[in-house]
Amino acid sequence: MAKGLQGFSWTMLLLFCAIQELGSWAMHTAVEGPGLGQPGDPALLAGGRVKRGWVWNQFFVVEEYTGTEPLYVGKIHSDSDEGDGSIKYTISGEGAGTIFLIDEITGDIHATERLDREQKTFYTLRAQARDRQTDQLLEPESEFIIKVQDINDSEPRFLEGPYIGSVAELSPIGTSVMQVMASDADDPTYGSSARVVYSVLEGEQHFTVDSKTGVIRTAVADLDRETQDRYEVVIRATDMAGQLGGLSGSTTVTIVVTDVNDNPPRFPQKMYQFSIVETAPVGTAIGRVKAEDSDVGENTDMTYQVKDEEGVEMFKVTTDSNTQEAIITVQKPLDYESKKVHTVVVEALNKFVDPRFVDLGTFRDQTIVRVSVLDVDEPPEFRPPSNLMEVQEDAHVGSVVGVVTALDPDTANHPVRYAIDRSTDTERIFDIDAKTGAIVTGKVLDRETAGWHNITVLAMEADNHSQVSRASLRIRILDVNDNPPELATPYEAAVCEDAKPGQLIQTISVVDRDEPQSGHRFYFTLAPEATNNHHFSLLDIQDNTAAVHTQRVGFNRQEQDVYLLPILVVDSGPPALSSTGTLTIRVCGCDSNGAIQSCNSTAYVVSATLSPGALIALLVCILILVVLVLLILTLKRHHKSHLTSEDDEDMRDNVIKYNDEGGGEQDTEAYDMSALRSLYDFSEIKGGDGGGGPGEGGPGRNPTSELHALPQWVQSPDLDFSVFRDYISRKVEQADEDLSVPPYDSFQTYAFEGSDSPVPSLSSINTWSSGSEQDFSYLGGWGPRFRQLAALYAGRRGEEDSEES
Repeated sequence: MAKGLQGFSWTMLLLFCAIQELGSWAMHTAVEGPGLGQPGDPALLAGGRVKRGWVWNQFFVVEEYTGTEPLYVGKIHSDSDEGDGSIKYTISGEGAGTIFLIDEITGDIHATERLDREQKTFYTLRAQARDRQTDQLLEPESEFIIKVQDINDSEPRFLEGPYIGSVAELSPIGTSVMQVMASDADDPTYGSSARVVYSVLEGEQHFTVDSKTGVIRTAVADLDRETQDRYEVVIRATDMAGQLGGLSGSTTVTIVVTDVNDNPPRFPQKMYQFSIVETAPVGTAIGRVKAEDSDVGENTDMTYQVKDEEGVEMFKVTTDSNTQEAIITVQKPLDYESKKVHTVVVEALNKFVDPRFVDLGTFRDQTIVRVSVLDVDEPPEFRPPSNLMEVQEDAHVGSVVGVVTALDPDTANHPVRYAIDRSTDTERIFDIDAKTGAIVTGKVLDRETAGWHNITVLAMEADNHSQVSRASLRIRILDVNDNPPELATPYEAAVCEDAKPGQLIQTISVVDRDEPQSGHRFYFTLAPEATNNHHFSLLDIQDNTAAVHTQRVGFNRQEQDVYLLPILVVDSGPPALSSTGTLTIRVCGCDSNGAIQSCNSTAYVVSATLSPGALIALLVCILILVVLVLLILTLKRHHKSHLTSEDDEDMRDNVIKYNDEGGGEQDTEAYDMSALRSLYDFSEIKGGDGGGGPGEGGPGRNPTSELHALPQWVQSPDLDFSVFRDYISRKVEQADEDLSVPPYDSFQTYAFEGSDSPVPSLSSINTWSSGSEQDFSYLGGWGPRFRQLAALYAGRRGEEDSEES
């Protein structure tokens, strides 16, 4: 049937083309004279009407021609053609020589290929008429168009697929879902080949489509996402306005049914049971419950709450945002002995409720949660939990401070034992009775040392010490009046010499380490030993301070520059304690304005605003004084060194102590003994006069050949040393009184061993033996310090020789 229709279409098209050509020929033969030529026609340029040189029109050729012979398109003809074949027709342009061929003699044009309008709708060509002999143009070149005639050979196509649309569930009938559109490649301006209509092939029970616009709409109002969440709808598009013989195409449209909150939450169970130990801390999760909701997305978001009063007090419900579960946690400590089972009513409700579906029912549900409390062995509990005790600081050791009580909360009610955590009472100031819990003092208390004590008391089961409870206890030490008041500082005051009676000298206050509950109250008075004082008076100001005033006219520093005023301070007790403090009052010189200038050679007030000139003068004076002192010391040291150098030759003038680790070389400058020569003549004491040497006057002694020893001290009861003692004492007194002389003077003896020593002298100088017959001349070679010693021995030896002779 389709082939028959297609042949019918070709026949109609051929007839249409023949009619077009006949009309063109009739118009050509009916016109007398030439028509308007082309713009380049010379006749047109001359300004007159010329005869048409061409017979042509817009040619049509049917697309998709399937015949075996070339398809006749049309004919071009020139008026100058007399039919003798002298004119040659040619064409150029699109498809010339390939798609389109022309008969050079007749001007007939044929199409040799199958044309497709959907690929190219028309072809533009140019025609020429030339003299066959000279190949010259007989007519100007003329342009003509060959238009491809459309046939219904393209079916509608859905180019924008696949199509996916959505519609909310429970939407009313006629709700627009989406729009589909099909395209037809046929010519929309020719016939009905491109006129498309739409229809539903599958899914027409739930959806419809507008035949002209392609808009898909709902056909029912009871779309339920929970029943079916998507539909596959097949839409067909037919051209030729849906008439018989039209072509068609189809596409599948996926329609997703979106969710609305039309389902309330529902608990799968009406009762849940959980268990938890009674020692679970606050915040412990007991369990989770969840209400089911057939909706999706935010329509399933829920909140949970506890509905009964008991549950609100004991438990808390929160929502897990990820799983939408209700988390039940402990909000208050549990106690198995008080209540073993708790019943909680938990309600679930949607967070977002659509008011359009409120009439579908209540969007909430409830369930019952039973919580069983499990018993555990708990440590003792302190009852009542009092943590403050008080005791006076004068309490005797062993006095009861207070009693703590703890009970075993378990049903067994085990006995309890008490102890003190010694890390909180390292000094063991308190003790506790292990059975009764009585806290007693373990040491003497002192509030002034520690007014508060914080200790930790332990309570444990007697047969299970691992079950321990702790309680912090604060013990306050109450004050008793055991410290006397004292002056706040060692007060010192100053009074001007020209002071008037009644002048305020000093305001004094006191401190007391005690803290009586009623506050301090101090009383001031002069001590009994100051009752005869007529210089100063003491006034108690009644605010725990006192004022000292002058009681006479003027003072004299020359007579007395310091006054000591004893003050008695008494507290309010009980018992009343007192102490005596001394106020030191110095008499000072003051200027006319009463400003203190000096007290006992010490300036009390110094002007802080000295001019620069005064400061420079003061510094210059100080510098001059320092230079003078240094100059005097230098001259005195130079003079002393000069004296020392003059006396170095006489070794007898220096008595030196060598076993004294003193101040160095300066320490060896001993006392000058030259002044003692005239008081006692050492040369008169001979070795034989004193006696006492072994072998003295013996038969073996040779007096003529004996060498006399150095002068020496020889202890003898006949010698009188009082002269030496008096002289040395005077020198010592002079040295003590002279503050400018360094304490280098000393007098030391080596031969004198005291009157009580039974041992004779061990010095080799005191030797009386004949072994002293030596030649001491070699001492002269030891230096200038020993020349005098060598001369002395040499002179002594000469005297002995003369006596022997």
